[in-house]
Amino acid sequence: MSDLAIAAHGLRKSYGDKVVLDGVDLTVPEGTVFSLLGPNGAGKTTAVKILSTLVSPDPGTGDIRVGGHDLAADPQSVRAAIGVTGQFSAVDGLITGEENMLLMADLHHLSRREGRRTAAELLERFDLVEAARKPASTYSGGMRRRLDIAMTLVGDPRIIFLDEPTTGLDPRSRHNMWQIIRGLVTGGVTVFLTTQYLEEADELADRIAVLNDGRIAAQGTAEELKRLIPGGHVRLRFTDPGAYQGAASAFGDVTRDDEALALHIPSDGSQRALRAILDALDSAGVEADELTVHTPDLDDVFFALTASADTPNQPEETVR
Repeated sequence: MSDLAIAAHGLRKSYGDKVVLDGVDLTVPEGTVFSLLGPNGAGKTTAVKILSTLVSPDPGTGDIRVGGHDLAADPQSVRAAIGVTGQFSAVDGLITGEENMLLMADLHHLSRREGRRTAAELLERFDLVEAARKPASTYSGGMRRRLDIAMTLVGDPRIIFLDEPTTGLDPRSRHNMWQIIRGLVTGGVTVFLTTQYLEEADELADRIAVLNDGRIAAQGTAEELKRLIPGGHVRLRFTDPGAYQGAASAFGDVTRDDEALALHIPSDGSQRALRAILDALDSAGVEADELTVHTPDLDDVFFALTASADTPNQPEETVR
């Protein structure tokens, strides 16, 4: 457990008759990006609020440890170890970027000298020096988000919760934010990310969990999740018609593209499956000029796992 930044077992939360989290288990290794996906209203933000001590879980929830601290017994130590950037910016638009940073330094009880040093370093790190003395209300959406995360880092947290940090940003600002997140993880920070953008999770996350109907529908790496969904195949392309015909005979029931001299072989893209295909080619004495693995993308995974969002008590499937 010592190498886990977050370990939560049987996480439960209801609001009246509405069950939001129904026994959710989450484990996040240190120094990684963990992404929680799910439809709107699936409970992603509720999970973040519980893990960041903003909301109490229901009775019956199991142990929750964040940063090595017991959330129920020692919430203050949890708060000292984390930073939170919510869906809505905490930036005060009536004061300057620098003043926002110094305000956070005061809240963290840094000395005046240390606060100014920390604010200056973070403003430079997030490319906000030129705008530092301008009202934050004049900042673009991307600048406000950068300032928001910079403010979160004033307390030097080792775990950061980013709740939909790029919602509403243009593509360039979103990619800039991705670079910031990668930099945080390179520095040893653990990032717990919720996002509406599946491409973002695919790009950044070491592990992904899909939350649906209050439960984890599946979790694993992006590649593991993609293999859960039918439709994956290996495409073999040939330049020699004879080799193409020989391979088609060797594999039997495959999808043929006679014009392109290509075969589509159903496959999950695993190492074992690829080895079987290569062995079959060797046995047939033919060689493909091109081999391409095609797997469903995270959009396919998301829609397949959340298609029955109104159906209660869906079975849980977990990739380990």
